[in-house]
Amino acid sequence: MNLELPNAEIGKVVTRFPPEPSGYLHIGHAKAAMLNQHFAQEYKGKMILRFDDTNPAKEKEEFEESIKEDLTLLDIHADQITYTSDSFEKLYQYAIKLINKGLAYVDDTDMRAERMDGIESKNRNLSVEENLRRFQEMYEGTEFGLSCCMRAKIDMKNPNKALRDPVLYRCNILPHHRTGSKWKIYPTYDFACPIVDSIEGVTHALRTNEYRDRNAQYEWIIEALELRKVIVWDFSRMNFVYTLLSKRKLQWFVDQGLVGGWDDPRFPTVRGIIRRGMTVKALKQYILTQGASKNTVMLEWDKLWASNKAVIDPICPRHTSILKSNIVKANISDGPEVPYAKDNMPKHKKNPDIGTKKTWFASTIFIEQNDAKTFGIDEEVITLMDWGNVIVKSIHKSDSDPEIVIGLDLQLHLEGDFKKTKKITWLADTEEVLEIVLADYDYLINKRKLEENDEVKDYVTEKTEFLTNAIADFNVKQLKKGDIIQFERRGYYILDDDISTVSIPRFNHIPDGKASNMASKAAGGSSDKAAGGRIIIWIISG
Repeated sequence: MNLELPNAEIGKVVTRFPPEPSGYLHIGHAKAAMLNQHFAQEYKGKMILRFDDTNPAKEKEEFEESIKEDLTLLDIHADQITYTSDSFEKLYQYAIKLINKGLAYVDDTDMRAERMDGIESKNRNLSVEENLRRFQEMYEGTEFGLSCCMRAKIDMKNPNKALRDPVLYRCNILPHHRTGSKWKIYPTYDFACPIVDSIEGVTHALRTNEYRDRNAQYEWIIEALELRKVIVWDFSRMNFVYTLLSKRKLQWFVDQGLVGGWDDPRFPTVRGIIRRGMTVKALKQYILTQGASKNTVMLEWDKLWASNKAVIDPICPRHTSILKSNIVKANISDGPEVPYAKDNMPKHKKNPDIGTKKTWFASTIFIEQNDAKTFGIDEEVITLMDWGNVIVKSIHKSDSDPEIVIGLDLQLHLEGDFKKTKKITWLADTEEVLEIVLADYDYLINKRKLEENDEVKDYVTEKTEFLTNAIADFNVKQLKKGDIIQFERRGYYILDDDISTVSIPRFNHIPDGKASNMASKAAGGSSDKAAGGRIIIWIISG
């Protein structure tokens, strides 16, 4: 889709991505960063990565590094890196300018309720001299200064409550991770952002439409300080079903030990997304497709994962895995006396460029229980994939449970017609197999959308991780952490471990985007969860 910026000139566009270094980037940040880079490149301009480091209570240098790493994972590379803290002195002087113009005042009252009702603070009409004196106390961090904030003097009756004397400066005596104890007052994001945008040369400020009511505040600050104007371009925030938008609630899941950390495959952090198998190419395609939308809607996850499938399916190699639960050993009466291997079996039958793999053949093979249950004696309805047809000669059942197959006797019939047979996966009974774990996940919450008064603890899905033991063809030994493959007849997976350092590597299932596979397991999904792969969902921090 063609996306256009208003009044954009080739070679002159400057965008900025301003994350707060207080946590890990998530899928919403990815959209903002990708759109900013897209427009900078489209118009042959530049993109600034600006760390909005105005709150020393939350920010850490380690988060700056993680954000840089996450952007690298997303193939996003800024042309310039800046910090709001680089402009603290200028912002301080602009605050004094507003006071001198009678457009700001220092308030020591709690106005939260009054602002909603349009009631003016008793301090709203203090003299310029008194406001400057109070602002100096804030600057020095005195006892009185710490009780104050600086407010813009706009319009307490305005129906847009963002214009009802918003806070522009607050005190904080905690050391800042870059400026130390030099400052005891810090600008709010709403004050700093338009000023720094203007002085850094930003031409287009991309913001999610949750800021739409505050756009008027952005413009007021630019005009009040007589700064160069910046064009604000809104885009819709990505709100997904079964998804929370609170960083605090996301932290709660980490603190409760319900996930393994901020890179957990169930989380929407950039690291979690990629660990789950989302490709940067698919994510970018999806974002650019719906990036121009201004509508705030609850998105389903199926289209995003379907986009990912379209990217990985033509290029990911095919391998074989067999579930270990009630695994069936089948004897082939006229199979090879000595196991042998073919080295030239294609990894992807429709894409020879993917290369070849080694496939072992033997007179005893492993077949999955669910396949064996469907066989009938003397029926030639089975094709061993990459080998040929077999005829079932006998089926051995468990004495304790006649539903369970414990063995099969097969006869090769390689000349048989395989056009109408059932194709099954299998592995030769040799040492050339590798034990693996297949992992799948469910939604972290069991309600499509939490309301404002809902407690997250009341809607936590009881079980969200499903692990299944399996064996795989030994070719997977050659894979690297993060490689994406398809296990035939099972689905797409990403290797979650460094296979050289673990005895039993783990593969995370990648959703394929089919709507039927995106339903919550907690609401009655398949019991064979890790094996077949059904669901993934995250909680998005905001």
